[in-house]
Amino acid sequence: MFPVKKISQTARKYVRILKAFQGECLPSYLCASRWSSTTAPAPRITTHYSVCPRDKDARWEGVTMERFADEADVVIVGGGPAGLSAAIRLKQLANQHDKELRVCVVEKASQIGAHILSGACLEPSALIELIPDWKERGAPLNTPVTEDKFGILTKKYRIPVPILPGLPMNNHGNYIVRLGHLVRWLGEQAEELGVELYPGYAASEVLFHEDGSVKGIATNDVGISKDGSPKDVFERGMELHAKVTVFGEGCHGHLAKQLYKRFKLRENCEPQTYAIGLKELWLIDEKNWRPGRVEHTVGWPLDRNTYGGSFLYHLDEKEPLVALGLVVGLDYQNPYLSPFREFQRWKHHPSVASTLKGGSRISYGARALNEGGFQSVPKLTFPGGVLIGCSPGFMNVPKIKGTHTAMKSGMLAAECIFQTITDENFESRTAGIHVPKYEESLKNSWVWKELYSVRNIRPSFHSYFGLYGGMIYTGIFYWILRGKEPWTLKHIGEDSNQLKPAKDCTPIEYPKPDGKLSFDLLSSVALSGTNHEHDQPPHLTLMDDSVPVAKNLAVYDGPEQHFCPAGVYEYVPLESGDGMRLQINAQNCVHCKTCDIKDPSQNINWVVPEGGGGPAYNGM
Repeated sequence: MFPVKKISQTARKYVRILKAFQGECLPSYLCASRWSSTTAPAPRITTHYSVCPRDKDARWEGVTMERFADEADVVIVGGGPAGLSAAIRLKQLANQHDKELRVCVVEKASQIGAHILSGACLEPSALIELIPDWKERGAPLNTPVTEDKFGILTKKYRIPVPILPGLPMNNHGNYIVRLGHLVRWLGEQAEELGVELYPGYAASEVLFHEDGSVKGIATNDVGISKDGSPKDVFERGMELHAKVTVFGEGCHGHLAKQLYKRFKLRENCEPQTYAIGLKELWLIDEKNWRPGRVEHTVGWPLDRNTYGGSFLYHLDEKEPLVALGLVVGLDYQNPYLSPFREFQRWKHHPSVASTLKGGSRISYGARALNEGGFQSVPKLTFPGGVLIGCSPGFMNVPKIKGTHTAMKSGMLAAECIFQTITDENFESRTAGIHVPKYEESLKNSWVWKELYSVRNIRPSFHSYFGLYGGMIYTGIFYWILRGKEPWTLKHIGEDSNQLKPAKDCTPIEYPKPDGKLSFDLLSSVALSGTNHEHDQPPHLTLMDDSVPVAKNLAVYDGPEQHFCPAGVYEYVPLESGDGMRLQINAQNCVHCKTCDIKDPSQNINWVVPEGGGGPAYNGM
């Protein structure tokens, strides 16, 4: 039994919790093995059933856990560019061949496109293949690129760099878009073809047949209190079974993480690497507006050993609108670095401030993005399912573009799935169908050739010269050899392993926001429209609630309070005044997944909240 007489008053409170919840599964910090006569348990944070199973919680006794199940031919997880492209292509083929095919798309956002965030400068190649008459159908591609500018920033100056034909940053023929609006339009095209769209339903669990193949997914349960107990309105999620399940969750998908481990999909590739992208939309003074202009910079405020860059796109809409943002590689080393504050500081550069002066900020958001490229693409197929889009990672990093490759991967998957499930030899199969032809098809496509040609540009950054070494490599080897050099550079490893201890780093002093060009974190989050039902278990789960203070704060100065772009993580004093505790403001979460990626302890596991929660981006 627990050594009650030897523990502190704080610990006695947790003994009362133990008695109140007789029989429930307890977090590791409440287990006897974690207690000593001198150490109180960490305050309880995680109550989510993925860490605290309900079958050992007396409060769940007698609650009906039966789920309704439905059948489809193909279930697609994620209503982004890749998922919707796959759905559209499937129905196009079904209609062409006069086949009945039920295609369902589940999307965790309350509306299609509400969680989409990208720069975005779109290369239209995949869209042209998918919907050749996109102009006639009113696709929201209103701003063709008319001007490209690239430069290196110092603290006060901008050094222009010419963009030579053939370099990745050349945007001739591309469009500046508000990707959320394009995705919403793709959803309309899908519905016209008969695709069933289910926004507001988060896929929380992968289901399996007895033979181990994927059977489908289950949507998340709703009506659970913050303490993990069932509410009177508790409702079990539903199951969607399919012949093939397509996972297009986007960067660092919650279910894809599980599939990587179960089917050993990452055995023959390098670890995925990531960046965080922060973005704002501004209404500016019309005299500063240059519709169709695309501006990119590298350098200040980041040092040469921190990978990243900025964008500033002038949209051609009814009002003078610009999209601007900063991308920071998550392989940075200084735990004091705050991507959000670097972004706010960047806007004060004279070359940026001159555009924004007199304007007003109307939106804010953030999202992680894959940067591993060719070397980090996992195995894409497994019995009963496939991976598409940004989930496995098809972003062309030097182009800062992944929408066209994501869409094409969804289209290729759809073509291979349709051919397989309409084959008479498969029609009677009851287990999940394996579609290995998809991976072969993708490797024979322009997607693979494009990723291969730029495979060495991102890892070339990891040299003594850092940013400038990468630029020299791009200028010499990519521009001259067009990516045909006979070697492939490796990444340095997982982003979570790159932080140095705080004692070995210099704290960064960020200027106070002026409320005109730069802003505080909470007022920014308010512009993201993010919202979650407050009374639900935090979906930012910790595998061990004691780790944040014992390791992250003690060794790395609590980097989650610096890298989170939404103020979710906060270290506050204990009520007793003796020490600190981690507070998770889950209602602020914009679903960027940065915490799950960069946490040096790999103790944070991002899981889906109740469906419909999260940001409400309007054309980000």
